Amino acid sequence: MARQCRKILHRTLSKIEAGHVLIIDPLGQVQFGPSHDVELRAVVRIDDLRVYRHMMLGGTLAAAEAYLEGKWVCSDLTALLRIMARNLDSLKGIERHTSFWLAPWRGLQQWRTRNSKQGSRKNIAAHYDLSNEFFQLMLDPTMMYSSGIYEHEDATLEEASLAKLDRICRKLDLKPGSRVLEIGTGWGGFAEYAARNYGCHVTTTTISQQQFNYACRRIEDAGLQDQVTLLKRDYRDLTGTYDHVVSIEMIEAVGRDYLDTYFEKCGSLLKPNGTMALQVITIPDERIESYSRGIDFIQRYIFPGGFLPSYHLMARSIARTTDLRIVHAEDFGSHYARTLAAWRENFLEHLPRIRALGMDDYFLRMWEYYLAYCEAGFHERQIGVSQLVMARPKFRGEAILGKF
Repeated sequence: MARQCRKILHRTLSKIEAGHVLIIDPLGQVQFGPSHDVELRAVVRIDDLRVYRHMMLGGTLAAAEAYLEGKWVCSDLTALLRIMARNLDSLKGIERHTSFWLAPWRGLQQWRTRNSKQGSRKNIAAHYDLSNEFFQLMLDPTMMYSSGIYEHEDATLEEASLAKLDRICRKLDLKPGSRVLEIGTGWGGFAEYAARNYGCHVTTTTISQQQFNYACRRIEDAGLQDQVTLLKRDYRDLTGTYDHVVSIEMIEAVGRDYLDTYFEKCGSLLKPNGTMALQVITIPDERIESYSRGIDFIQRYIFPGGFLPSYHLMARSIARTTDLRIVHAEDFGSHYARTLAAWRENFLEHLPRIRALGMDDYFLRMWEYYLAYCEAGFHERQIGVSQLVMARPKFRGEAILGKF
């Protein structure tokens, strides 16, 4: 059985046209893709032929699971995943063998991780409440867990995070006294930056207990208690009106079924001339339906309940539920690839200290795969990241234009 599965999968991999993969297993070694003048190369070593059977039954998700279990290793995981992404159309046969058998399970998994209020608390805790110490080892001192903007070739991760924060503040034209609502506190990076550097008042909310505790200490240490109000509240329960709303890579935790609820709430919290800045990881419109029907590695292992919207999906939801108008948008996916590479470098550099926090080898392989998987996705434009500015009808300002 394993040998037959090996043969079928090798036949599919023989369609690789971009990049070079060498697979070494107990039966020998086989090369796929052109061997000369290629940008991406990877060597995969498989010690147990049963991996092929698992892949036949479970597709790319099973391949990832086998990696987490240490059943195969790779010389350059990011390069391998980029090759798979770059040849996606040619390699669809890998998933075709599994879609019929896995469809009922995927439907059950999506139902179990729905982002109701109770479900959201559970899903957020599964990721963000891992350990503040762990995230401190991987992120930069701003503790921003979202794409930075690299304004020059030599910029550091911290500089990229600060540039991203400042760009959002300038897009909203924040001023002393502006009342800003942030949906998704994270570890308090935006709230501290906006209050300290622009003199505005920030109300920020999270449903992560670990993040809430960290942000409270951070704001107190910064002496900004009079300018920052911290809430531990679901976005659906927010009230009041604000000059501006900010949400930095939080919408991915909303879920497709709740996009209308999210945008309707955001619109209702803005003054008639208010504006909203949204940083969002997106998926191409042409893939949104197939993506919505499946469960990928990120949803299964990293962000239960996670969902990446497409531009069209968001635009329809905004038009359906609000009077907000999109007045500015820009995509900077290559900056996220660089951000993820920096996180992965920090992660690998601090492996001994992460192990000391109680994280086992399975967890370490899972996070290494996650970071490489996402980096590859942004490099190959399978996913993107954008900043959108939306405004209510009485807004008369101007958006920031120009390259960065």
